[in-house]
Amino acid sequence: MRVDGLAFSYPQRVLFDGWSACIGPGVMLVLGGESSGKTSLLRLLAGDLAAQAGSLQIKGVSLQAQPLAYRQQVFWIDPRTEAFDAISVNQFFGQQRAKWPGFIPAEAPAWGELLAGLSLVEHLDKPLYMLSTGSKRKVWLAAAFAAGAAVTLLDDPLAALDRASIRYVLQQLVVASQQADRALVLAQYEAPAGVALARVIDLGD
Repeated sequence: MRVDGLAFSYPQRVLFDGWSACIGPGVMLVLGGESSGKTSLLRLLAGDLAAQAGSLQIKGVSLQAQPLAYRQQVFWIDPRTEAFDAISVNQFFGQQRAKWPGFIPAEAPAWGELLAGLSLVEHLDKPLYMLSTGSKRKVWLAAAFAAGAAVTLLDDPLAALDRASIRYVLQQLVVASQQADRALVLAQYEAPAGVALARVIDLGD
């Protein structure tokens, strides 16, 4: 991903003014405290929030010129969303599998391992509105790790998770850090333990 001259402001604060970056393979950490702009940056990179200036490209595909093709290469789900509450976990995964050509097949052992690692097997037939905040976040994480997108954006992925799930997510981040053809951008207030980072962008407090 290439970002050139990104600018974005809220009425009360300038977050980015002419910000540029090249995001390559591996795991990049966006570090910062509360209200530092971490989530806003992920939304801008996803094309979910419109920048006031600048350009974004993934593998030469421009968000401004080819918005649909751009968004087909970047995985982003706001962890606070209620957009999928009316459908079951299995239905959500079915939608994501149809959307992402590289999504892990339902019959693949790796898919079963992912569901087990995030303790989601017992929740598959439940509507998402019935799940706790932590369990819903696990659903988004399972989809993110399974989708095979060129760029994956994760906002505070360890929040509201139990210890076993935190360990599993950290293992998946280690795997992501070793990938040569995919980028994962992680927004968090501290570096994830044991994960080799390709780059750190510190937005401050």
